[in-house]
Amino acid sequence: MYGALWRVLPGPWWVRVLILVVLLAAVLYGLFFYVFPWVSDLVYPSEVTVE
Repeated sequence: MYGALWRVLPGPWWVRVLILVVLLAAVLYGLFFYVFPWVSDLVYPSEVTVE
């Protein structure tokens, strides 16, 4: 998967690295500000029981 992603990206290696860093930052931003708060409303840690 990573090799295919690396071959699809345009430009020299440093442009590819820059694009991947920006994509990673966008994914992390989306997770922290949209996905994790949404999931925290669905999961109640105080109601978990271990038997």
